[in-house]
Amino acid sequence: MNGETARRFAQAALGHVVREYPHKLDHVLGGDEDALPPRVLHPCFFGSYDWHSCVHGWWTLLTLRRLYPDMPEAAEIAALADSTFTEEKLAAELAYLDRPGSAGFERPYGWAWLLYLHLETRRHGGAPWAGRLEPLARAFAARLRRYLDKLTYPIRTGTHFNTAFALLLSREWAEVFEPELTPLIDSKASDWFAQDRACQAWEPGGDEFLSSALSEAMLMQRALGQEQFRQWFADFLPDMAQREPATLFAPVTVSDRSDGKIAHLDGLNLSRAWAWRTLQPDMGAAAPLARDAAEMHLSAALPHVTGDYMGEHWLASFALLALLARPV
Repeated sequence: MNGETARRFAQAALGHVVREYPHKLDHVLGGDEDALPPRVLHPCFFGSYDWHSCVHGWWTLLTLRRLYPDMPEAAEIAALADSTFTEEKLAAELAYLDRPGSAGFERPYGWAWLLYLHLETRRHGGAPWAGRLEPLARAFAARLRRYLDKLTYPIRTGTHFNTAFALLLSREWAEVFEPELTPLIDSKASDWFAQDRACQAWEPGGDEFLSSALSEAMLMQRALGQEQFRQWFADFLPDMAQREPATLFAPVTVSDRSDGKIAHLDGLNLSRAWAWRTLQPDMGAAAPLARDAAEMHLSAALPHVTGDYMGEHWLASFALLALLARPV
């Protein structure tokens, strides 16, 4: 990634994390008095069309600020973070979780992104953001523990409900802040996915933005030791040398980027690029196939990260995940 791309992503995110409307709430009404605008319900994360997109829009901004501290937008990002991540505003976000009907609020996608955002704030030296965000992160981590205790089956659909993706981000946070959560995540991953063989990769669905197959593989790459993972992956995608299942190697078509659900498919191309780049070091002789697949998916999606608000309010986060992954 170069500085020009970083500035393009930063400018887009700065334009949407404080844009309140249009907005899609995840909000249970108990009465007329609960019909409140986003900025009142969520004083930190009221922008970007929905709560979770605002959270990972902030992850994008802070990651770019850390990587490109001299870009003109870096100072603006820091100033906006100072005025957004105040104790008062974050206390309101935390209090929202105690409202009736909020138990499933943003489960599990928004939870995972909040943890990932908190992890990023820790990388910003003396800034107060990490300490202020920590109570909210701890609250979501506690919810994740309770959720895992009762989740009998993983959710494999390639949308916000995907279990593997949520655990992938949450695990990185847990390694730093709650190491005892890591073995629980690994145990669940093993219980759910260790016996998966000859994945058919029934994707893409018409509105998916995550590869369910490759999200699972990335989680298992972390949950298993390297040799154990390589054996698991060889059984999971036994025909990779023949580029099968073919769907995992071909970028998807996006027919209408003004349609928010269909625009999800640009995210699928980006999430596959991220996954193939991440998995590549453990692919052995198949690494060139992973590299080629990643580059094809990136090329298909990067021109469309900005341009239409239905994609622009969130796609930069997934582009950044892909661009920062560890190709060899």
